Amino acid sequence: MGIELPCRSTIYAAHFGLEGKPFSLLPDPHFIFWSKNHLRAYSMLEYGLVSFAPIILITGEVGAGKTTLIQHLLRAVSGEIDIGMIANAHGRSGAMLNWALAAFGQPLGERMSQVRLFSQFEAFLAARWAQRRRCVLVVDEAQNLSAAMLEELRCLSNLNGGDSERLQIVLVGQPELCAMIGQPKLLQFSQRVAADFHLAGMPREAVRDYIVHRLRVAGARREIFVPGACDLVFEASRGLPRVINQICDYALVHAFAEASRRRPCPNTATRSTPMPSCRSTSRSISTATSARRCCSPPLP
Repeated sequence: MGIELPCRSTIYAAHFGLEGKPFSLLPDPHFIFWSKNHLRAYSMLEYGLVSFAPIILITGEVGAGKTTLIQHLLRAVSGEIDIGMIANAHGRSGAMLNWALAAFGQPLGERMSQVRLFSQFEAFLAARWAQRRRCVLVVDEAQNLSAAMLEELRCLSNLNGGDSERLQIVLVGQPELCAMIGQPKLLQFSQRVAADFHLAGMPREAVRDYIVHRLRVAGARREIFVPGACDLVFEASRGLPRVINQICDYALVHAFAEASRRRPCPNTATRSTPMPSCRSTSRSISTATSARRCCSPPLP
């Protein structure tokens, strides 16, 4: 029979008085934290949608929280908007129409010409507009698009005309996306970008609030990371939420392991072992940072 191994969160959760895993690497709406940078980025998204911006651009470093913002947007948009999501587009030139149709759940016939695909997409947008609905196409990891695919997106935005803003495009990607759009050959595309924001890492004070927030949501009733430990996390993570989560998760594991090594044998124990001190968790930060560097490529 196989042995079922507990995940890291179940190893240390009860030890720290937590009800779940506070620092998951997967986006979770229950843990969303609104730093000033994230609020500004989301406000720009809302502004772009309300003002019918043809193309909205959100960029940020890996792990800055871009996907979390998009997922919140998908839950918050009004019922009059249809969202098509492209998570990681790639492929040859001419494939953007296929991705867009698939994002909105439209059938794709075999060996259809680009002209027929374009007509199908145009008819779909017209039908939604006739029902007083508009469509928003969200392209995540847009830095993977080629210049030709970006140009195809610009052509899709040409389907808007007059007072009929049938399609808006939201591009979300890493900083190199800005460099790509800034090329002279994509001048017409960049002129369509009516709202943009770069999501940078959180400042030191926000990192402290972020760590405390996630611990409280997970059920913490006492201080686990002292301010000095939070400062170490900030310096190692550059304020990027995903990296913060990884370091803090490692730190809790190491602090728990350290406390476990000091725990007396059950046969000789006369009282329960207290939870590890805040200093114990703080000491684990350097170990956690080293462990993370061993498991992940260094930050650029």
